[in-house]
Amino acid sequence: MSRQIDLILKGGTVVNQDGTGIRDIAIDKGRIVAVGDVSGLVAAEVRDCRKLHILPGVIDSQVHFREPGPVHKEDLETGSRAAVAGGVTLVFEMPNTKPTTTGPEALADKVSRARNRMFCDFAFYVGGTRENVEAIPALEKLEASAGIKVFAGSSTGDLLVDDDEGLEAIISRLTRRAAFHSEDEFRLRDRVGFQVAGDAASHPVWRDVEAAVLCTTRLLRIARKHGKRIHVLHISTAEELPLLAAHRDVATVEVTPHHLTLSADDYARLGAKLQMNPPVRDKRHREALWAAINSGLVDVLGSDHAPHTLEEKAKPYPQSPSGMTGVQTLVPMMLTHVNHGRLTLERFVDLTAHGPQRIFGLVRKGRIMEGYDADFTIVDLSRTETIRNNWIESRSQWTPYDGERVIGWPVGTFVRGRCVMWQGEILGPATGQPAQFLEALSPEK
Repeated sequence: MSRQIDLILKGGTVVNQDGTGIRDIAIDKGRIVAVGDVSGLVAAEVRDCRKLHILPGVIDSQVHFREPGPVHKEDLETGSRAAVAGGVTLVFEMPNTKPTTTGPEALADKVSRARNRMFCDFAFYVGGTRENVEAIPALEKLEASAGIKVFAGSSTGDLLVDDDEGLEAIISRLTRRAAFHSEDEFRLRDRVGFQVAGDAASHPVWRDVEAAVLCTTRLLRIARKHGKRIHVLHISTAEELPLLAAHRDVATVEVTPHHLTLSADDYARLGAKLQMNPPVRDKRHREALWAAINSGLVDVLGSDHAPHTLEEKAKPYPQSPSGMTGVQTLVPMMLTHVNHGRLTLERFVDLTAHGPQRIFGLVRKGRIMEGYDADFTIVDLSRTETIRNNWIESRSQWTPYDGERVIGWPVGTFVRGRCVMWQGEILGPATGQPAQFLEALSPEK
């Protein structure tokens, strides 16, 4: 007797931990119930996925959606629209909002704002500060908590912890892996005179290689001293990579599409639109990051989606803010690198799904397996498109890749079995829910 289920994705090329091949996927009540043989199952909907690749839902573990705070440039709804338009099914959002996310009330407020309003699923980092160190183990266990995020160098917001004493107080109390923005604040202050008014190309001269190396060295030393796990965000220098390789027991590594795609040569064309922290640097660093991807040193890709309006970015450097959009362009930009032979499709899946699931301990996310959430990024690997500002769903409505011709395009986004984007159309209503983590599971009440 046939069993009735919700959905079968038919004939797609599935990319997963056991390889790449044409398989059917059966989904019921938001979960995967079969992969491969779906005989004996009758679905209310069968979606033809022939000539398309079905990837585990892409997880972007570093975005800034600005809410609460300066929502004129982004909010949780618009940021999540950008995510699903680009094939992203789950985001980890950062704590440098206004007010900052540093306590249970602020986290609960974000969860309340996001639930059934975001189109993708979500988790929120909690900012680690000198004031909340004693509460860190409890904050790591709260609903939707992605763990602790620390700004060890100044960026956008009010969460700076720049000294050894403050960093040691936080790291020593961790029970989960914590994420770090790694630039040495003391060196940044000493070198502020290297900023050249009106010239964003001086940004990587000010925030130089040594600023990143000094801070990453400090973080690795403290993490090892206390036997704690750290995740170093948006690595931008060749010099940090051997340090991280020597400490793989305590450290995991993120790189971004913009550090893999752009270089200091692009400041002449983009000006402050290219301004990020840490900076986009010269090509030798970009090539070193690619080597680290291919050696397996890099664990995850994060977009560091950090939108500002074009009016704000047009301010003369250094009054211009650091940050650019990225969540919507992560998939097409990286698929273009796949098509150009810089990495395999399987490695892309490892960086955007298996890697985040593995290092953060996500529950039922990041793999196409029976019992997991039916989160999928469906792509046409051969489709060519030109990225345009008017495609961008972010409230800031621009991208540094405007005019970029790409090969490989997200055509479908499924979150827990529900199609939330198909062929460019975002499909409501929003049903986003908090992600769960193995180290923060709570008993049933």
